[in-house]
Amino acid sequence: MKPLRILHAEAATGFAGQERYIFRLMNALRDRGHHVQAVCQPHAQLARELRQAGFLVDTLEMDGPWNHAKGLPRLVRLLRQGDFDVVNTHSRRETLLVGAAARLARVPLVVRTRHLAKPVGSLLAYTGVPRRVIAPSEFVRQHLIGRGVPPGYVAVVPPAVDFPDPMPAPVLRAELGLDAQAVIVGSVGVLRAEKGHEQLIEAMLPVLRKDARVHLVIVGGGDAALSRLRDQAASAGLADRIHLLGARSDVPALLPDFDVFALATHIEASGTVFVEAGAAGLPVVGTRVGGVPEMMQENESGLLVPLFDIPALTQALDRLVSDPDLRRRMGRAGRRYCLEDGRFTREALGERTERCYRQWLEELA
Repeated sequence: MKPLRILHAEAATGFAGQERYIFRLMNALRDRGHHVQAVCQPHAQLARELRQAGFLVDTLEMDGPWNHAKGLPRLVRLLRQGDFDVVNTHSRRETLLVGAAARLARVPLVVRTRHLAKPVGSLLAYTGVPRRVIAPSEFVRQHLIGRGVPPGYVAVVPPAVDFPDPMPAPVLRAELGLDAQAVIVGSVGVLRAEKGHEQLIEAMLPVLRKDARVHLVIVGGGDAALSRLRDQAASAGLADRIHLLGARSDVPALLPDFDVFALATHIEASGTVFVEAGAAGLPVVGTRVGGVPEMMQENESGLLVPLFDIPALTQALDRLVSDPDLRRRMGRAGRRYCLEDGRFTREALGERTERCYRQWLEELA
């Protein structure tokens, strides 16, 4: 089939989960033979990463009504000259600017990818400007449908993670001075209240007090939250067994030393970190919220508990900490589900997204 000409647009300037998703998707689509380029803000880290990977990236300021008025005609010219088949936006700001320019330039297909699990307000950025929507989980899809997006207009494309092969040599136990007998419950996630680190520490306290071999390791950046969590650990008298590592760039080298992965998150559109942990062969403990149940097999590769149910979270953590055979069984099941079945690979992300594009282009022709 004829390769597609695809433009991705992103207004955010950082390089967190959403921007990494775009980076992986653009690489996957290019690997499938498509022409893929992007438009970002001038100071966006995503723009730098994409250029280093060999992508053509146009930049313009996207914030504020003046930048919209100034940028719209430039974008229309860019889109007409590029003869694009698809424009894919990823958040509200660029949807209302780049998406609108794409409609004016008569690009055949404008797609919005919804990355968040928070309630949707106006449908303008879902059905007013875009023609179709991609969701990372069935949870997000059902929310969009409940808000009024026609069911046939929104498809699920699960996220992808990059799996190191082989996994890097573990470094955590040596760094912390822990031997092979220590049982490490690990958590990775930016230190924001909605990630549930305070609830995780609270639930871990009885487990830590019950078994001196157990340690909790929390990885993630956020200075204000880091201080609060340190105070919480110190108040419990367990600062020597609750290790707060801050932001790390070597997470794949930390995962092999975890025995259990846990995150008491309050809301997730998907919960990619549970896939990363499962792919590393770890049993996972999470909260039954958002798209998290779709990232694991409950009671096969991990355990789910109700949000804010601290006793249930303690029980789930203690069950895995106390049973090494169960940890091994669930870890193997997680590796099959997340990695060996190809469910969350970059290749699957590219193939499923292309399938959506082609189906919708045919419907709209």
